[in-house]
Amino acid sequence: MNLKKINKIKQKSLEELDNIKNLNSLKEFKIKYLGRKSELTQILRSIKDLPKEKKAEFGKAANLTRISIEKKFDNVKEKIEFEEITKESEELDVTAPGTLNKIGHIHPITQMRWETEEIFQKMGFEIIEPYELDDDYHNFESLNMPKDHPARDIWDTFWTEDGYIPITQTSSMQNRIFRSIKPPIRAIVIGKTFRNERTNPSHEHTLYQCEGVYVDKGISLSHMIGTLKTFFDVFFNKNISLKVIPGYFPFVEPGNGIYLSCFICNMKGCRVCKYTGWLEIMGCGMIHPNVLKEGGIDPDVYSGFAWGFGLDRLVMLKYGIEDIRHFHSGDLRFIKQF
Repeated sequence: MNLKKINKIKQKSLEELDNIKNLNSLKEFKIKYLGRKSELTQILRSIKDLPKEKKAEFGKAANLTRISIEKKFDNVKEKIEFEEITKESEELDVTAPGTLNKIGHIHPITQMRWETEEIFQKMGFEIIEPYELDDDYHNFESLNMPKDHPARDIWDTFWTEDGYIPITQTSSMQNRIFRSIKPPIRAIVIGKTFRNERTNPSHEHTLYQCEGVYVDKGISLSHMIGTLKTFFDVFFNKNISLKVIPGYFPFVEPGNGIYLSCFICNMKGCRVCKYTGWLEIMGCGMIHPNVLKEGGIDPDVYSGFAWGFGLDRLVMLKYGIEDIRHFHSGDLRFIKQF
């Protein structure tokens, strides 16, 4: 190996690039001078076998040559592509009638969000948009979770330098709703939330949540169960079996968890429902008196219920999707099915 050989490769390759006029020739050039079997690549691979005192000199020369070739290659490629686009534009007849090409697909979660909003609007609920980035007070403290509350550990995720957090639940809007709307209050909030989750077929760190609140005089758990069952029956277009069990959430008392029969395996047991036949859908319950007080509502006069379910999981059940991670995979084969 000698430096003259490296310089000769550089000179010859740059001269050839000056004469290339199309992308096919450019592709052949890349294989010849920059490919795995090219002469320059072989030189670079053999540098490790040179005497120590020659490695630096030859390594620098070979790498600078490769950089020069790659830089000019990129410039030539950009020029040829621009010329081809310009040529196509000149040949385009802008007066010709257009054709409708249905290329895009609305994401299944977006489709189901629209449907969810429509169902609740027909039930008298209004739609509230959440803040995707919110402060500690609205995300935690106003929801009966002071700074030393252990429940924060479940939801502790990312914080900005100025003390904001990507919302862990759309419940972060509850206090604002209570302070801006006089009872009776019927509202839902649908938005993206961020969790400290280990991903698996039924859990994701980023998901869409539908939060709902209903506040009025004389509201009880039976109103909550009736409201939610009505929604599920319409959403799935069938009579839904649901199971209500006790659960703990700082902002409701009593708290409940709601499970729906797993449509994916028809309650036979699968990895999505953890082989129980039931899929956990949501947490819910009667709004805690402390949360009502913090929102300026007298809990001795008014009561209410709240819930929060993952929209992603409902879409999984509706379409028999076995893995929640498909939604954010970016795989067009999945999106095109909807």
